[in-house]
Amino acid sequence: MSINAIINNFKRSTKITTNLLNNCILSREYRTIKEYKINWVRPKPIPFVSPERSGDLGLKIDVKSADLGKEYNDLPELQDAPDLVKRMFTLRFLPRKETVYMRREKVLELVKRHKLDRKSLEAKIAIMTNDIFQLQEFLTKTNPKHTGMKSTLNILMGKRKKMLKLLREWDYRRFEWVLEKLNLTYTPIPEFPHQITRKESLTRLTEKHCNKLVQEKLDIYKKELKDLQKDFYMEKAEKLAFIREEELACGLQPSVSEEEIVCAKEKASKYET
Repeated sequence: MSINAIINNFKRSTKITTNLLNNCILSREYRTIKEYKINWVRPKPIPFVSPERSGDLGLKIDVKSADLGKEYNDLPELQDAPDLVKRMFTLRFLPRKETVYMRREKVLELVKRHKLDRKSLEAKIAIMTNDIFQLQEFLTKTNPKHTGMKSTLNILMGKRKKMLKLLREWDYRRFEWVLEKLNLTYTPIPEFPHQITRKESLTRLTEKHCNKLVQEKLDIYKKELKDLQKDFYMEKAEKLAFIREEELACGLQPSVSEEEIVCAKEKASKYET
């Protein structure tokens, strides 16, 4: 066989192969995600210092700058002192840590079990809730680029979530009570942490779309079968009556009772429009 003949046979075989592939592709009718109108939009990232990320919905604690410091509330010397002297011992002129301490004590009073409670899970969660609020306020108003405070805030949120998980497993009613008192929301930690990706999200959306199509077809088929039930029970009643008549004509014990025929007719009458 000459070289030209080999080349011609090779060209002929490639044409046949391309034709077969084109026919297969046209017969399968492949469609893309755009044709199914499946769109995925990447969710907007939640800011690191946002209360939505930590689960804090806001806690109204009445701490005013005109209040006396905790150590000076019960001093008898300040009871009869002039207003100017009392003003010097208010939170406005005391260090900021006194205001933080006052707010922490008021938050702690919401859930603590007794006067000296500092070690129970509820007390620890309350103290961490106050610290998280102070850090969020510092990062949003004073220094939003403080990396050390961001790291501390992240650690505190993780510790509090672990304690909430432990309290949820140990005493669910107390867990719900703590969430209500501190106005918190709890989102369970995922078993397998994963990153949100476009491929995985599109796979889930496609699966959801396919399930929707299957359910629609099943509903249509179910409706068709429901429409055929009337004819089915009418035919069933006629055949049961025919079997009973034939058995009686032959002198045999009928295997079909009259109740079964009446029941089939009643079911057929239910589907009359």
